[in-house]
Amino acid sequence: MNRRNFTKLAATTALGSATAPMLWGNSQKWKGANDRINMAVIGIGGMGESHIRAYQNVKNVSVAALCDIDENFFEPRIKTFFTDKGLARPKTYVDMRNLFDDKDIDAVSIVTPNHWHALAAIWAIQAGKHVSVEKPCCHNIYEGMKLVEAAKKYNVIVQDGAEQRSNPCATSMADYLHSGELGEVYMAKGMCYKRRQSVGKTPDAPIPAGVNYDLWIGPAPEKPFSRNRFHYNWHWQWDYGNGDMGNQGVHEVDIARWGLGVKLPTKISAVGGHFMFNDDQETPNTLLANFEFDNPQGVNAKKKILQFETRHWISNREGMIENAKEVNNAYKTNTKNNIGNLFYGSKGYMEKNVNQWKAYNEVDAPAVASGKGIKSHYKNFCDAIRANDQSLAKADIEEGFYSCALIHLGNISYRLGRSLEFDPEIMRFKNDTEANAMLTRVYRAPFVIPDKV
Repeated sequence: MNRRNFTKLAATTALGSATAPMLWGNSQKWKGANDRINMAVIGIGGMGESHIRAYQNVKNVSVAALCDIDENFFEPRIKTFFTDKGLARPKTYVDMRNLFDDKDIDAVSIVTPNHWHALAAIWAIQAGKHVSVEKPCCHNIYEGMKLVEAAKKYNVIVQDGAEQRSNPCATSMADYLHSGELGEVYMAKGMCYKRRQSVGKTPDAPIPAGVNYDLWIGPAPEKPFSRNRFHYNWHWQWDYGNGDMGNQGVHEVDIARWGLGVKLPTKISAVGGHFMFNDDQETPNTLLANFEFDNPQGVNAKKKILQFETRHWISNREGMIENAKEVNNAYKTNTKNNIGNLFYGSKGYMEKNVNQWKAYNEVDAPAVASGKGIKSHYKNFCDAIRANDQSLAKADIEEGFYSCALIHLGNISYRLGRSLEFDPEIMRFKNDTEANAMLTRVYRAPFVIPDKV
């Protein structure tokens, strides 16, 4: 499926039922390459703090506004990141719709829970804001299609949160694999082995003071407040999150898909479970997902295989764990975490973490090639804005959507407990009404993904 076909497909695929009007027209266009970028960060919890800090480190960028449904976050963040540094206080918003009306804001960084990502991004795009949206860019496949459609319609830069795409390490990895140096690359693996404790059980409770819980729920079904359905632990609830494959794992799925040179699979099979703990978590803590892609150029088997695995507890080490000290304590690579990728080709194999990759043509032999390097995904977004050039955004939103689609397809297979066949051309499962119903969700008004973006 190419970019020209995407808008037509999203408009004609019968997945959505509700229609919402466009809430905003374009506000300011980007005013010129020498102007300061006024950035807003939406969602200022743990990752939101990282976004604030990162944009403050980009030259001629001002974090001019913060938005969060939890007003308890504002003063501590403002003190740490602004007033203690002698910087002016940013504007604050509880309802992102009011932020989108602010004509002084040029761009937004969306760091909300997953169930808000696509709708927040679509609204921001319609308001004429440049958008960087955290991974996964969508909570389901339908809303991801609508997000890509909106990104193509409006003259703004839209970046997905697949931040490894900005790293020279990942670029050189893809170049090496696609050049044929590893031969026919027929299989890739994404690994997300993270030591996680039980979330326990938390009862329904009164909504904390300063929290606009209705806005937090947004598109999701209305349920009573509970700590395990709120800050961070929402990751493990299907209404809001997508499990660890849609949390840390989407990065490794994206790298695996990029290196393998594929887009969307034709067969999906995922098995796993929530082992050991009797708690509130709904998503699996152990998962093995397999995706099969057509490969007409294959020497014999005309397919490629992508594997993704989550392990939640004590695990053996795979890939470049032993090289962590060489690469400044590689991200998420330590005695309790193993995050990275493996690639297998007819001439050898490759191992990769966030910081570095190495290729080998024999087991236990020295590496025959390597690459490394990290750059700022946040600066990349700002550079693309200044140039008004979507091609400079290293994680193009359409590529981000393809990787997010894999996590949703894998989760659907797991939840249904069976293998699935998928048609990438029409973006639907083959003769499977039950699976197709899970490509979208019922949206809670007025927080509805618009049919017409």
